[in-house]
Amino acid sequence: MYAVVRTGGKQYKVAKDTVLKVESITGDVGSKLDLEVLLLGGDSPKIGAPLVKGASVQCEIVEHGQGEKVIAFKKKRRKNTHRKRGHRQHFTTVKVLGITAG
Repeated sequence: MYAVVRTGGKQYKVAKDTVLKVESITGDVGSKLDLEVLLLGGDSPKIGAPLVKGASVQCEIVEHGQGEKVIAFKKKRRKNTHRKRGHRQHFTTVKVLGITAG
């Protein structure tokens, strides 16, 4: 059985014991949380409108971190003008413990 869940404005296809890197979620390492289920797949799929009633995906927060640095460099030729900005996106790693159909 698999599920499509929504978190951080993105959708992910998950199954049991899947490890995901998602947008930053508040919570301590080791704490449990439930994610919104948009679709349950398997032998008899259930599609939500927009969510599947009674279904949930239980996850555990494994770690918090930051991604690789991305450099945004802008330059205008012959004007001695340039701008350099860096960004490191925060993320949370979660592990799927189980999927309940409800």
